[in-house]
Amino acid sequence: MTVRRLGLAAAVAALLVFALFPVYWMVSTAFDPKALTRGSDLLPSGFTLEHFQLVFERGNFGTYLLNSAIVGGATILAAGLLSLFAAVAVARFKFRFRTSVLIMILVVQMVPLEALVIPLFIQMRDYEMLNSLLGLSVVYIALSLPFAIWTLRGFVATVPKEVEEAAYIDGASWPRMFWSVLLPLVAPGLVATSIFAFITAWNEFVFAYTFMKGSDKYTAAVGIYQFFGENSTAWGPVMASSTLVTVPVMIFFVVVHRRLGSGLAAGAVKG
Repeated sequence: MTVRRLGLAAAVAALLVFALFPVYWMVSTAFDPKALTRGSDLLPSGFTLEHFQLVFERGNFGTYLLNSAIVGGATILAAGLLSLFAAVAVARFKFRFRTSVLIMILVVQMVPLEALVIPLFIQMRDYEMLNSLLGLSVVYIALSLPFAIWTLRGFVATVPKEVEEAAYIDGASWPRMFWSVLLPLVAPGLVATSIFAFITAWNEFVFAYTFMKGSDKYTAAVGIYQFFGENSTAWGPVMASSTLVTVPVMIFFVVVHRRLGSGLAAGAVKG
């Protein structure tokens, strides 16, 4: 039994090292004054904030982080609201082609993102929404909706109809019932889908790089790319900017990770 526990502990430790070592390498290189010539040294040569200063002063990374925050916030709000109403519709109301709608949602989710770049680019061009944070937000909302609708549908389906009927008997209208009864019960699912929508908008690169013409409209994920040269790479600024991009996602996940776990478990009870 002891040998089995030791083997399990060793496997868990190896898994943690495998998962956390890239994060350690990124952060330590971001603070290493000799990041360009670090090579395979496990320990950094010292400590400096020079790379972070360069990222903000010359790389205009503050603007890129702000753009990502705007796009991510818009994606969370719009995708959460639209997916919740759509989930209520497909879970509660019976209408023609409801099953077909659900199948189409799954099909859209299975399409590779790379296959959508050209069609969405042409569509945004026709609507004159290229090089616009609003246009990019619309694209990210569309990409987030299939997963959000399908997930929230499970949450809405787990809420007994008797709860809603009791609210109606007490004299509540549908908006009142939705706000005071249904929304609190599906809130964990809404948090879970919002996290995935935020991560999609925050980390996405291809659409942000393709749709944006001016560098002042780049998101943080695209902003990292400027430190990659044709013949060399500024590893210090690359790791510093990567750290800045990673920290908000980690903080956001730590704050809501309990609701994420309970939300995903609850949404899987009934489909």
